[in-house]
Amino acid sequence: MKAYIFPGQGAQFTGMGLDLYENHAEAQEMFQQANKILGFNITDVMFEGSAEDLKQTKVTQPAIFLHSVILHKMMGEKAKPEMVAGHSLGEFSALVANKTLAYEDALKLVSQRAMAMQKACEVQPSTMAAVLGLDDHIVEAVCADVDGIVVAANYNCPGQLVISGEIDAIDKACEALLEKGAKRALKLPVGGAFHSPLMEPAREELAKAIENTTFNTPICPVYQNVTTFAVTYPEEIKKNLIFQLTAPVKWTQSVQQMIKDGASSFTEVGPGKVLQGLVKKIDRNAETLTGEV
Repeated sequence: MKAYIFPGQGAQFTGMGLDLYENHAEAQEMFQQANKILGFNITDVMFEGSAEDLKQTKVTQPAIFLHSVILHKMMGEKAKPEMVAGHSLGEFSALVANKTLAYEDALKLVSQRAMAMQKACEVQPSTMAAVLGLDDHIVEAVCADVDGIVVAANYNCPGQLVISGEIDAIDKACEALLEKGAKRALKLPVGGAFHSPLMEPAREELAKAIENTTFNTPICPVYQNVTTFAVTYPEEIKKNLIFQLTAPVKWTQSVQQMIKDGASSFTEVGPGKVLQGLVKKIDRNAETLTGEV
C-alpha cells in the first residue's frame, strides 16, 4: 500500500514553491488564491524572503502547507494515496490529500492555528528541546520528576524525542537527561512549547474553527498524531485534530502502525526530506520516496 507523508514546521527553505509557481498554471492560481485568503502575499516571502522572514509562525505554517498541498495536486492522479499521515502541521496537508478537507478550508484552519499558537507562546515564555540517545520511557520518567511543566512532545524515531514546556523546567530536564546518559539535550530555536499543556489557549481557539469547518469522508485512512491508528470517520478526525495541539506527536508509533497495516512505500510530499530520514530510522527496510511532479 502506498503511504503519503507530509512534513511539519522546520522544513521551510528560501525559494520554496517557486518552481511550482513558474511551471504550472494551476499552481499559480492556488498560490494567488492563498494570498487572498491570508490577506498578505505569502508568495513574496516564500519565493524571495530570507530564512528569518520564513521563521515567523504566521508565515512558516501556511508556507509549508501550501508547498505540500500544491505539490501533491500537481503530481496528479498518479499520487493517489492509500494511507496518509502528517507530522504535526503536516496532518492538515494529509487531510487535503485524502479529501477530508477542501484546500481553502484547510488553509484557513492552518492560518488560524498559526495565529493561535503565536498568541499562546506570548502568554508564557516556553520552549522545546531535542533529546538524543535515550529510550522513550527514561525521557518520560525524567519529565515526570521535574518541577514545572515539561512533557515528551515529539516521538520522532527511536532514540530521538523532543520535549516541550516551561523554560526553567526544560533546563532542569536537559540537565537530568544528560546525567542519565543522553548523547545530546539541546534547546531548539522555537517560539514556544508546542504539543504541551501550555498550548491549551490555542487548542480552545482552534477547536471553534474546526467545529465550524466541513470535514468529508476521506478516500483513505489518516494515521493521526494523537492516536496513531487508521481513522476514516470525520467526527473522530476532527476530535483528534483539536487535541493534537496539546498532545504529543506520536510519529514513531504512527509509522510502525502503517507498516503493520501494509504500507509498502512512504512518499514524502513537501519541502525537505526529514520524514524520509525518520522513517528509515524507524524501519530501515522501509521504502522511502520523494514526491515529484
